[in-house]
Amino acid sequence: MTTMTGSDVLVYAGVRTDRFYVRMASVMVGVAFVGFVPTYWVPMARGTLAITPLVHAHALLFFGWVALFWTQTWLAAHGRLGRHRELGVVGVLLACAMCIAGVAATTSALERAEAAGFGPSGRAFSIVSLSALLFFAVLVAVAVLSLRSSTTHKRLMLVATASLLQAAVGRSFALFLRPPEAVGPPPVGATIMAGLATDLLIVAAMIHDRRTRGRVHPAYWVAGAALLALQVLRIPLSTTPFWMRFTEWIVPAAGAATRAAAQ
Repeated sequence: MTTMTGSDVLVYAGVRTDRFYVRMASVMVGVAFVGFVPTYWVPMARGTLAITPLVHAHALLFFGWVALFWTQTWLAAHGRLGRHRELGVVGVLLACAMCIAGVAATTSALERAEAAGFGPSGRAFSIVSLSALLFFAVLVAVAVLSLRSSTTHKRLMLVATASLLQAAVGRSFALFLRPPEAVGPPPVGATIMAGLATDLLIVAAMIHDRRTRGRVHPAYWVAGAALLALQVLRIPLSTTPFWMRFTEWIVPAAGAATRAAAQ
């Protein structure tokens, strides 16, 4: 009969944690894919998907992030840290491209809402996507700055990736729960259920921390609380005069930037 030393326990716990992150990333890939099956993948396979190239680029970039997150967790779990760091540079560039494409897609949606007569509701709902982009960008930036602490880095990346999945879960909720006669952008409050559902991924990670480390890492508490606060505060902030003025400014500003880039 053999016994495990203190160092053996730490190594074993580290392996279990790395495998857990691979499993979590696998779940996130599944959620990202399944959530868009009815409204994106199936219509595209049937040739009935009528969307702009910008939306296709947006979808490719965001799904690419989730796939990259899975790859990074797999590399870390198998000790390929050199390759993991190399792909980290790609991740930073991808995150920047996602933010640019996300803002462009949101402003394009705002323009369509205005043209269809849903200007106020479109401007209110835009807080969901724009605040999600800001939260994601800040969390990824902090995670990159925390590279010396792998325990903090990987937890912040998990929360950042989980925060993106609200869109996929929200599509499924809207498909089954939104009244057939409803038109225009949904109310911001309708996103709460999807947000709380994706938060369960973070809760699962916190429970894993508690079981394997004896306590929940502060990164989960801080980032998770910030995400929950954002999901709730979107509702009252979306109809404030400040947000209405901001969205009235961002559409022409983004359009001017796009025209300048094209020249």
